[in-house]
Amino acid sequence: MLKMIPELNKATVRMRDRGQVETIIRNMQREGASALQVISDFDMTLTRFAHKGKRCPTTHNILHNTNLISEECKAKMSNLVAHYYPIEIDSSKSVEEKIPHMVEWWMRAHDLLIQQKIKKVQLAQAVKGSGAKLREGYKSFFKVLKQNSVPLLIFSAGVGDILEEVIIEHGVFDPNVRIFSNYMDYDENGVACTFKGELIHSFNKKEGALQNTHQFVHDRTNVLLLGDSLGDLDMAEGVQDLKNLLRIGYLNDKVEERREAYVSSYDIVLEEDETLDVPNAILNYITAGEGTSPGQ
Repeated sequence: MLKMIPELNKATVRMRDRGQVETIIRNMQREGASALQVISDFDMTLTRFAHKGKRCPTTHNILHNTNLISEECKAKMSNLVAHYYPIEIDSSKSVEEKIPHMVEWWMRAHDLLIQQKIKKVQLAQAVKGSGAKLREGYKSFFKVLKQNSVPLLIFSAGVGDILEEVIIEHGVFDPNVRIFSNYMDYDENGVACTFKGELIHSFNKKEGALQNTHQFVHDRTNVLLLGDSLGDLDMAEGVQDLKNLLRIGYLNDKVEERREAYVSSYDIVLEEDETLDVPNAILNYITAGEGTSPGQ
């Protein structure tokens, strides 16, 4: 398989069980694109964690970095991150211990954003100047999925309105893409007045996310899952008649501290890798067929 997918031998790649990974990929290749769906996180998974030594913004950060919100609001948002982010990535705490803190974080952050009276028409311009970047290789990633009619379900704890604008800005909001995120609701003047639907945070993306997608992913029993946190691992729960699941995790920072937890949880771990090289190579192998060079 290394001949077919040499990207698996990159220095950034770690695998707990290479043989199991190869078996899963071969099973997926055998059943082809028609049996496949891709489930992915967005911030720091499909988007870059950093570029040229500088952190790239998440969907929340994009708003934070504009003049759409006040300096007072920015300071309060920064304080929330300083307090809650260490809890989110603390490998000594269980998911159950973290969840109440995450709910509190998201609710407080959303309340602050709604107080800013953000207008929907301002969001596209906010994204244009934000520096938000999809990972290197994103064009190939979205193109292969679109050409092979493979559903891409994006589960994000970020701001859905901003997420959509980022994908639109990159020209890849294709018909096979579905987004489950925290969307703002607007009044008759186009001003954000609340967040609608159930709150989605780092550790509850599976809850209800798949309940309205059965028709969209009918009979697609193989899942390629992409995430960057341990909370992303269960995004495929609820997939009916799941046969093969390959979980790829981006380990973006605090690598030494978090490596063991990631390698023991994800099938493939990509350390400080700002590309989609490995997912692209696997997708191309699955969709191109045995004996065909996966290419780029």
